[in-house]
Amino acid sequence: MNADIDISGVVLRTPRLVLRPWRETDLEDFYEYASVDGVGQMAGWSPHKSIDESRAILSRFIEGKKTFALEKDGRVIGSLGIEKYREELYPEFADKKCRMLGFVLAKPYWGLGLMPEAVNEVIRYLFEDIGLDVIFCAHFLSNTRSARVQEKCGFRHYAFSQFETHFGTVEEDETNILTREDWIARRTKSI
Repeated sequence: MNADIDISGVVLRTPRLVLRPWRETDLEDFYEYASVDGVGQMAGWSPHKSIDESRAILSRFIEGKKTFALEKDGRVIGSLGIEKYREELYPEFADKKCRMLGFVLAKPYWGLGLMPEAVNEVIRYLFEDIGLDVIFCAHFLSNTRSARVQEKCGFRHYAFSQFETHFGTVEEDETNILTREDWIARRTKSI
């Protein structure tokens, strides 16, 4: 089942990033990366065409209280959402506290290891502080960067499916999972 999430007032830190709730003052940074071709399409949405479009989505981020802004050196460079998963697709998890992660990073920061850094910290928060049992994460089969982030963070294959994008295409995708037990075992090995 989808666990309740409210990140109001939650601030997480990694060696290079601050993960925090979005603010209205983040609008320019958000539009700057969300309007770039090739960024949103990897997550199923089109580049933002106007600052007003970014403003509307930013308002949803703020009101939803489930999406972190990824801040580096005082600028927002991406987002990491703790989304609801489709319970009807995975009824075998009805007795477990679950959520699904979704993330986007500005192009200039791709390949620097920032997203695994952020995802690992959110995983820690969700298992240690919130008490989740399972975290889902999915990627389009064509999105090898996202697949690699998930692999680095300990997710393993669970299912293949299809995802209808916001721009009307249907993409083949892979859903991966990370259980609390697997996360604990993985952390124990690395100590």
